[in-house]
Amino acid sequence: MPNRAVISTDLAPAAIGTYSQAIKVHNTVYLSGQIPLVPDTMVLISDDISEQIEQVFRNLKAVCEAAGGGLNNIVKLNIFLTDLSHFATVNEIMARCFDAPYPARAAIGVKALPRDALVEMDGIMVV
Repeated sequence: MPNRAVISTDLAPAAIGTYSQAIKVHNTVYLSGQIPLVPDTMVLISDDISEQIEQVFRNLKAVCEAAGGGLNNIVKLNIFLTDLSHFATVNEIMARCFDAPYPARAAIGVKALPRDALVEMDGIMVV
């Protein structure tokens, strides 16, 4: 097994299952899925999709920073949406959170997400 480090921060929601917020192997960081939980309360930020997307990016950013990087170090981003009609909103908010060149990404429509979230994202980061 390669040398790996667990990445953890109180600035992102605590894991709600048997997983780590992220795992770092050499210079690659595997980011677990983040939903729009507010770290202090572990409650969804709101029912508004824009607020949920922004909270997910804040959560991802906190984990990225704990691993020694930032959102712009993400090379692959997976976006899970319960309603793909929100994809334009994801693009709009993502354009404010990232600098070009943007990461490779996938957008996947799913039936449901933990805690009835509307969006979840995970990714791979290189630092």
